Amino acid sequence: MTALGNEALVRRTRDLLGGRHPVVATATVSPSGTDIAIIGTHRDADFEIGSISKGITGLLYVDAIARGEITTSTTLGDLLPLQQASAAEVTLAAIATHRSGLPGLPASARPLRRTVALWSKGTNPYSESLEQLIAQAREARLKKPHSRYSNFGFELLGHAVARAAGTTYQELVLQRIAKPVGLDIFYTPGTPDQLRPGAIRGTSKSGRTRQPWTGEAIGPAGGIRASIDDMARLTAALLDGSVPGVAALDPVTRFGGQAVRIGAAWITLEHKGRLVTWHNGGTGGFRTWLGVDRAAGTGVVLMSATSASVDRHGFTLLKELMTAHGG
Repeated sequence: MTALGNEALVRRTRDLLGGRHPVVATATVSPSGTDIAIIGTHRDADFEIGSISKGITGLLYVDAIARGEITTSTTLGDLLPLQQASAAEVTLAAIATHRSGLPGLPASARPLRRTVALWSKGTNPYSESLEQLIAQAREARLKKPHSRYSNFGFELLGHAVARAAGTTYQELVLQRIAKPVGLDIFYTPGTPDQLRPGAIRGTSKSGRTRQPWTGEAIGPAGGIRASIDDMARLTAALLDGSVPGVAALDPVTRFGGQAVRIGAAWITLEHKGRLVTWHNGGTGGFRTWLGVDRAAGTGVVLMSATSASVDRHGFTLLKELMTAHGG
């Protein structure tokens, strides 16, 4: 097994994650600098970051408001050709805080069939085009708005924000996040042939290879891939406020309880006496976690090419990092 980067962080990553995660990359960001640990792969490997992509879409949404391209009252129907569909009346602001009434996935997407195909064959369940996504939105039934996590909503949100900017979601990520922050391996593949040579394959907990989750529709909710170096740069930009749309991290409403709040996708909660702002990600073969303690100026990224959770490990490592820097 190969291992690269800061020796102490490599050892701690191995101690925390053990043998369940043979291919993993970790980054810590603090006032004293950035440390990287890479185990079982190479430096420019790119991982699926899963639903951390929603956090990126949240940044793009807030940035679009700052640019005057949209407002908090802009609806999906203002930007996407949804005709007279119920979803047309949903505001982008409601989607950004998971309070839109949109389902996690529409019934027309046949989520049960997708799940069976994923677990039995490792099939990518999210390969739709934008045209297919819009067709699903025209048929979607809304429920009473309340805190309800929705992949479907964030797919629509990202493409609506891109439409307001006159471009595609892939290009919007490149021009408004990757280039300003200096991210070289941070992209949204729409098809398998758009994967970089450094794209690694994820596996299930039992070690079965999973298809990569590529698709035009899924990009804003779970389709971004990135290297650990670029995720570290992104984390540093979240902490110093230089990333476009950074106000997406500021909580604006409760999310699923008194103690948890949400901004534009980003979740804030108290963990062992500290406020942590975070998002995780999970695809067929990957698990990821990014969290920051904004008051302490510290942040952690964990990316594993195995579908076993790394959330607990991320919170633990962030707490240790904060304590080491006098928090």
